[in-house]
Amino acid sequence: MKRLLSTETLTILAILLGILAGTVFPDFMLGVKWIGDLFLMLLKMLIIPLVFASVFVAIVSLGSGEALKNLGLKAFGYYFLTTALAVTTGLVIVNLIEPGTAHHLAGSAAITPPKEHTFASLLLSFVPSNIFTSLSQGKIVQILVFVIFFAVAVLHIEPTKRETLQLFFEAVNDAMGTIAAWIIKLTPLGVFSLIGYVVAKEGLQTLWDLKDYVLAVTLALAIHAVFILPLLAAWIGRFNPLEYFTKVREAVLIAFSTASSSATLPVSIEVAGEKGGVRRESAGFILPLGATVNMDGTALYEAIAVMFIANSYGVDLGFSQQIVIFLTATFASVGAAGIPGAGLVMMTMILSTVGLPLEAIGLIAAVDRILDMFRTSINVWGDLLAAKILNRFV
Repeated sequence: MKRLLSTETLTILAILLGILAGTVFPDFMLGVKWIGDLFLMLLKMLIIPLVFASVFVAIVSLGSGEALKNLGLKAFGYYFLTTALAVTTGLVIVNLIEPGTAHHLAGSAAITPPKEHTFASLLLSFVPSNIFTSLSQGKIVQILVFVIFFAVAVLHIEPTKRETLQLFFEAVNDAMGTIAAWIIKLTPLGVFSLIGYVVAKEGLQTLWDLKDYVLAVTLALAIHAVFILPLLAAWIGRFNPLEYFTKVREAVLIAFSTASSSATLPVSIEVAGEKGGVRRESAGFILPLGATVNMDGTALYEAIAVMFIANSYGVDLGFSQQIVIFLTATFASVGAAGIPGAGLVMMTMILSTVGLPLEAIGLIAAVDRILDMFRTSINVWGDLLAAKILNRFV
């Protein structure tokens, strides 16, 4: 009975009830959206102090800059590998299904093109000019850059002073973990509200109207999540991915309902450490880093979306142009988190590269929020697997 009433089981039930309520009682679910908003605000409340404390403790616990460099290089190498595999999967599936070829939908709504970013502006966006401004605005990448410098500097000060700072931030980290455990108990209620609102607002008919496109995205995401990532876990990490999923599935479910990797981060760190057997050093460094730069689901989605838009406009993208999509989606997904409006900028970057009109994004706007839930859950699942895999090398 206790297992049946666990938070994980109740969350799955809440997703099903949210879909039903959003379909049958749309006005009611639109009216109780504030419950989901409150749940999201409670999670977001923890993000900044949790990221700062967990990353600081993780780096100082590693004991040296050399150990940090070693783990960081492994993390970025792994992230690049999985993102490249995700984009490849997306391109293979979209070429097999060919969504958008049966009918041309080129009557899209116009959008305002975002500000273009150069390599220099991207690099500068990573570095905070005022850390307190970055903290107040929740700029995770800038906070990560500062806390890495801060923690590495602490490794070079007197041992007694270093221990004082380490004990302080360990206490902060533990306190944030306790608050996270309290908020997690509210998950079923928050998920019910969020899912019900999305279904009530968007409707299930939009999924049917773009069924070929939705099928291509969800199928490619499923292959990446169920086959490719678990195979890497078994091969590199040498652990059972299915058993691990049963322990950390709560974070994946919350990612699905919130469509936010950052909002899910407190839960990811909590379940990876408490239930998944991931060391604090691994979870505290790899998960915040992954939440900002590891976007397998997003990169895969962008590749399929661009191919769908091309098909809808009757534009045939050959092998060489698909290679360009592969390279752009893979590299852009790593840098996207440092750019305001990351998903939009990523999409327009790829569309511009292959010569497609930017207003074509209006074609996929109707189902973007729903598919965002799927791709975010894959992003978080990939982060959780990365933490467990790289945990082996700490």
